[in-house]
Amino acid sequence: MHVSADRNEPRIARAARQCGLRLIALPLLLALSACSVGPHYRRPDVPPPTAWQSADGTNPAWPSSQWWDGFQSPELLQLIGAAEHANDDLKAALARVEEADAQARVAGAPLYPALEADGGAARMHQVVPGLGPNPQTASQITAGLSASYELDFWGKNRAAREAALDLAEASRFDQQTVRLTVLTSVANTYFQTLEVRDRLHYAQDNLKSAEGILKGLRTEQSIGTATALDVAQQATTVANLSALIPPLLEQLGQSKDALAILTGQNPEALLLGEGSLTALSEPVIAPGLPSELLVRRPDVAEAEAQLKSANANITVARAAFLPSISLTGSGGFASQALSTLFNPISRVYDISANLTQPIFQGGALSGQYQYSKARYRELLADYHKAVISAFGNVEDSLIALQQTEDQLQRQQVAVTSAKTAFDYAQKQFHAGTINILTLLNTESALFSAEDLLVQVKYARLQALVGLFNALGGGWQQT
Repeated sequence: MHVSADRNEPRIARAARQCGLRLIALPLLLALSACSVGPHYRRPDVPPPTAWQSADGTNPAWPSSQWWDGFQSPELLQLIGAAEHANDDLKAALARVEEADAQARVAGAPLYPALEADGGAARMHQVVPGLGPNPQTASQITAGLSASYELDFWGKNRAAREAALDLAEASRFDQQTVRLTVLTSVANTYFQTLEVRDRLHYAQDNLKSAEGILKGLRTEQSIGTATALDVAQQATTVANLSALIPPLLEQLGQSKDALAILTGQNPEALLLGEGSLTALSEPVIAPGLPSELLVRRPDVAEAEAQLKSANANITVARAAFLPSISLTGSGGFASQALSTLFNPISRVYDISANLTQPIFQGGALSGQYQYSKARYRELLADYHKAVISAFGNVEDSLIALQQTEDQLQRQQVAVTSAKTAFDYAQKQFHAGTINILTLLNTESALFSAEDLLVQVKYARLQALVGLFNALGGGWQQT
């Protein structure tokens, strides 16, 4: 901006203006020569494993950000969408991001001059010595602008802003961690709902079959081909199967309620179709390279952002020991008449610079410095734990995926064998070649095998979701 001098401008006012321009330029010159007294941040070196121990050799790949599409469930897709829109934990995490952004703006404010405008009018009526006995009346009208600025010579204010910006970044990573946790919880809770429903279906079918056998035995008892013991044994089986249904109904209601809360709904508002675990597909998933995991886990990124913020706070604490320089300036107009307020001759100004050096504050500065260093060491340990935990999560999930696949195959064989045995037992019982106890044993074995198969399917789906979670759910740090 070009400022031209008024020919009628008094010499003292012109000098004040020129001095003011130099005052404005001074912070810029000093800022260019400012130095930081804190440690330079370097990412801690935590070597990744060269390969996943439990990987099956499949070409490495990272999950898609829409990883739930692989289960091919329109109902799950709808629930995921509802959770992203209405989950209260996600809303709270977003609010924390806005809070952190606001705090970063507050922390960055000292890097800029503070400006204030003021104005006033006063009228005085008093006896002035030497001017006679009559009271004198005087008016004073003022209008001005004042500015203050702290030179950030040691980088304290810049470090405080960087610390706040790192915390704001950490809040964003935390939001992504919350999102991943919520969406995987939705998937697991939905699968649990289907699991309990399938188990309830098998329990009701087995109860119906057992009641049919009991009815037949009572008919045979009436004609003398079955004993009272046979009927009592089957009646016990019916009662045991019937007793299994209420706990399953309770679990079904609880899982539905949990699913409603995850999707931000009242429990009575959640409507689910008649789905089953058998209708779900298993997505193909293979872990990417271990060296890339740290940029795909939002929790690890959050831990590092927290560490960077703590490192910047060490600079703030060290700079507090050093002198601070504050510049203040004010200028404006003062006149006894409003008509002459903005005349050049009515200009007034005040320029000052202050140097402050802490001497003794009862250990507050040294205590804050020691706290900042200890806080950094604490977050350094947290970061190291987050990194090695991330690698451990992937390994655990890979093991779970392998073992549940093997268990599922074996359990399917067990169910097939149990069905074959039960069919033979029914035929032989009606032919009179085996007793009721043999039939009851095969019936119980079949129900147990079917019930366990459903639980293994659910464990298999949990392992898949767990691996998606361990790999970051398709998130990537940019």
